[in-house]
Order: sequence, then C-alpha cells, then structure tokens
Amino acid sequence: MGIKEFNPYTPSRRFITIDDKKDITKETPEKSLIQTLRRTGGRNNTGRITSRFITGGHKKQYRVIDFKRDKKDIEGVITAIEYDPNRNCRIALIQYKDGERRYIIAPLGLNVSDKIIAAENPDIKAGNAMPLKNMPDGTVVHNIELTPGRGGQMARSAGAFAQIMGKEGDHVILKMPSSELRKIRKDCWATIGQVGNLEHENIVVGKAGKSRWLGIRPATRAIVKNPCDHPMGGGEGKSKSGQHPVSPTNVKAKGFKTRNRKKLSSSLIITRRKI
Repeated sequence: MGIKEFNPYTPSRRFITIDDKKDITKETPEKSLIQTLRRTGGRNNTGRITSRFITGGHKKQYRVIDFKRDKKDIEGVITAIEYDPNRNCRIALIQYKDGERRYIIAPLGLNVSDKIIAAENPDIKAGNAMPLKNMPDGTVVHNIELTPGRGGQMARSAGAFAQIMGKEGDHVILKMPSSELRKIRKDCWATIGQVGNLEHENIVVGKAGKSRWLGIRPATRAIVKNPCDHPMGGGEGKSKSGQHPVSPTNVKAKGFKTRNRKKLSSSLIITRRKI
C-alpha cells in the first residue's frame, strides 16, 4: 500500500490523502462470501440511540471472514488480496485443496500464490494458524482467541500484532498492541505474523464529508449543550460549573473505573495498558 496525495485544487484536497490500493489484486468480492449489511444508525431494537455519532455512510456489503481458522490440516493457496470496506486491513482469499474458499485477514508479507495451513505444528510462517502453546517465545501473532474455539478477537486491525513473552502453567503471556501484558489460555489459537496495511494510520480524512461517507456523524461538545441534553450543559457563558467530566448518563469520564472486578479477564492482566 502507498499513500496518494493531490494538488490543492480545492481547500480540502490540500490535506486529504488516500490509499492507492496498488497491493490489491482483485476488485470484486467473492459472491459466495458476502452478506447484506443493514445499518442501525446507532439505534437498538426499540429505536433508541445507544451508540452515538453513527450515520448511514456509503453502501457496503459484509465479507465473511474466517476468524476461527477451523479448517485444520488442509493446505490453502492465496488467490487474491482484496479491499474490505468494513475494516482497515486487507483480506486474503484462500482456495483450499477441497475447493472451498474463505477469507482471512491478510498479514504482512503474504502474497498471491503463497500456501498457508492451520494445524497443530505448522511452519512458523505468516498466515499459518496454530495453538499458542506450540509457538516459540518471541513469535509475533495476530487474530488471537480469548476463548478456545470462539475465533480470533484480538489484534485484528491494520498493523496490529502481539508478541509471546513466555509460558506459565496453562497460560501464555502475551504483550498486546496496547503494551498490556496479559495471560491467554495456551489452547487458544492465533495466526502468525503482523496484520498488513501498515500505512493506514497515515491517511488524512481531510474533510467532514468523508467522515460522513465512513458513517461518522459530527460530535458536539458536552459543554455547549443544553442541560436537558447533557449533565455538563447549561450555565451562563463558557462554564463547566465546577463539575468533573461525565458521560451523558452521568458516569465519570476521567479516572472512574468501569471494569467488572468479578470477570475472569481482569485477573489475567499482569500489567495494565499505558494510556
């Protein structure tokens, strides 16, 4: 991937940058692996907005991604690297020997005609999937499971990766993309390598209209709202009224811990992420 810039023939074009998509080898998605994606506008089943600042955005179809990598011991060949409008990384189309096709997240260095496999002890090569217990210390991984058999849930965005720091009993110690150190069950599976499309973080949106294409509405500051719309709203002039920052539902927004202490996940964190 490369970053494409423009001559400033409009004010927004002076700053806007886009992905040149030169690494993409196939323009149209696999018909058998797409689904209709309905938009919610951030509303739940009763019509109330439960997730703010969401709008329609450009029409797009969902690509069904194989996060579980449950097609074990069958070698597949990468037939295409494709663009996915639902995520910031690339996806790779796999053709297995039995004829089945699946999408996976494309790791860095994976190219068309490369062979990959999901097995208990495959080669340590980008794109191969295996249990964490069989990987050597220092291995870089992505698409990591939290619960065995549930499918990868962590380190799935562009440029993300985690590193195996060691093994301890029934757990493997991972350094997460956030620099957090945490334990993961050794039976969980992960895919070797770093997620590709590293240059995505350098893209500049450049104008409000492009954010709307992406499904992002404008976010109004709390302090300028009316008191009926936000706890921090109202008052004469530019005033916070001496109140600590809170959410619209009056939950403290800075320093207030919302993690459930009874959850098992909390006990597996060795070192917290750095904010």
